[in-house]
Parts: sequence; C-alpha cells; structure tokens
Amino acid sequence: MKLRRTLVDGRLTLQALAPDGSWVPAQDPAVLGGTVFDSAWELATAHRHVDLSGHVLPFQPVSFRDFMLYEQHAIDAARGLVRRFHPAQARAAALVERLTRKPFPLFKPKGLFYRQPIYYMSNHLNFVPSGAPVAIPSYSSALDFELELGFVLRSPLYNATPQEALDAIGAFVVVNDFSARDVQRSEMATGLGPQKSKHFLSSMSVLAVSADEIVPRLDELSGSVSVNGSTVSTVFSRGMQWSIGDVLAHASRGEHLYPGELFATGTLPGGSGMETGRWLQPGDRLTLAIDQIGEISHSITDAQEPP
Repeated sequence: MKLRRTLVDGRLTLQALAPDGSWVPAQDPAVLGGTVFDSAWELATAHRHVDLSGHVLPFQPVSFRDFMLYEQHAIDAARGLVRRFHPAQARAAALVERLTRKPFPLFKPKGLFYRQPIYYMSNHLNFVPSGAPVAIPSYSSALDFELELGFVLRSPLYNATPQEALDAIGAFVVVNDFSARDVQRSEMATGLGPQKSKHFLSSMSVLAVSADEIVPRLDELSGSVSVNGSTVSTVFSRGMQWSIGDVLAHASRGEHLYPGELFATGTLPGGSGMETGRWLQPGDRLTLAIDQIGEISHSITDAQEPP
C-alpha cells in the first residue's frame, strides 16, 4: 500500500492509493507512527514544506538513526574520498590494490562493523520532502548525497528479537542523507562522529510503502542515481552485512524504541557521489530512486546560509 500526506481544506490528511489509482483517506494512521507531534506544529511544518517543494513528508520522524550496512559502499566511498582530497595517496593505494587484488586495508570498515550493526543519530527535524531546492552549505565545497532505504516503526520495541523487530516496521521510504564531505573528514577525526557535515539537511520521498509490500523482497530492491537526467549509477539492496531485523533488535537492546522513529540502511552501494565521482554542483538536478518505493529529486543552488 502506497501512502502520502497532503493538505486538504487546510488540514493535514493521510491518504492511501486505491486500486483504481485514486487517493482515499488511509484507514490506519498508526502505520507511520501515528500522532506524535503537536498538530499545530505539524500543520505549520507541512505548509512550510509545501511552500518549498509543493509536497509534504509522509510522516515527521521522531528520531533518525542512520546505519552503515554495506561493506562495498564503505570501501568504494573511502577510495573516492581519498581520490578527491589526497590524490597522491590514492594513486599509491591503487597500485597496492592492483598488486594484491584486494581492497586497500585502510579502505575497509573498522572491526566493529563486522561484530555489530553501527549507526549515528542525525537531525530528525531537518528533513524536507522531494522537490525542495537545496543550497550548498556556506561552509562546504564538497556536497554529497546518499541514496538509502528508510523504515519507520509502527510499534514500540524493547529488547526485541529480529523477528519482533521486523514485525514492528510500518512502512519504507527513500531517504537521502546529504553530506558535506570536506567538513566530515575533520569531524570524524574527533571520535564523536558527524555534526555540521550531516545535520544541516536530509530528505525523504513523498511516498511511503507499507511494510507488507517491501519486507518479502528486502534483498531484491533496485534503484538509480541520476544527475541532470543522466543515470550516474544503478543500485541494489542486496548484500547487507546485517539484516533489518538484526539492526532493529540491536538498537532496541536495553533501549526503548517508539512509533514514528526513522531508521536507514546507510548508502546502497553506488548511491553516493564519493563512489561515482559525481559531486554536486550549483545548477544540478539530483534524482534518487528506489524503484519499488519512490524517488527524491532536488535542484542544487549556490552556497548560502539557510533562511
């Protein structure tokens, strides 16, 4: 079931796509976490998003945990980052890789990646819908994107099993984690994780798709990255280091999780500019799609402080 929110007669309304192609009132708002925020605040946010993009987020996240589940993305992204910022070292690493026919050791994720799911928490209040124009932050000259699979809880979790965790998912969305890579390099070196490099903006598809349609084919999803109408890369969901159930079970260990909390897989392999070498520039039109769910599209504008 495809879901969206829209403004109808000045009210924020959740709708479902009917078999005849029409949009009708959704019968179960709990699928996207239910009512959490103050209704006046939600309505004001919806109006602001419509003014920006013509669209409304399918739900307002209560929190946002972003995992890194793909080893191939981690390796290719590290390789691309070195290529951008340390070209001499990149050439040396490429020589080692040719000789050994293995990834350069420093490009592989740290050991904890292989022992448990890893994630960071970002700014859940700075999500915008597809269609919103995106200004490069004034403090960055290396704006990147990340095409990810997102999922929202419909039920609370605590010390859940992987199956219990999977059953608590309400719906899936396309998520884009914008990243200021030049800023991220120094922030990561502090050991505290990303801050201004990530928190300025994230985005989400206008549509959400109910979990019953996506869970049976979690390893069979496909998508694409396009810039200015040209396909930059094709991506697939297969190859996660940890299952979605494992991810949520880990997050719920000794910690209460609540309806409306948003999680993401981290970048699908090939889903970022670091990997493809296609960094965002003013005037670009970025489109990120997961075919079975929806897409996110943004125009990129000159660097400026947000209004």
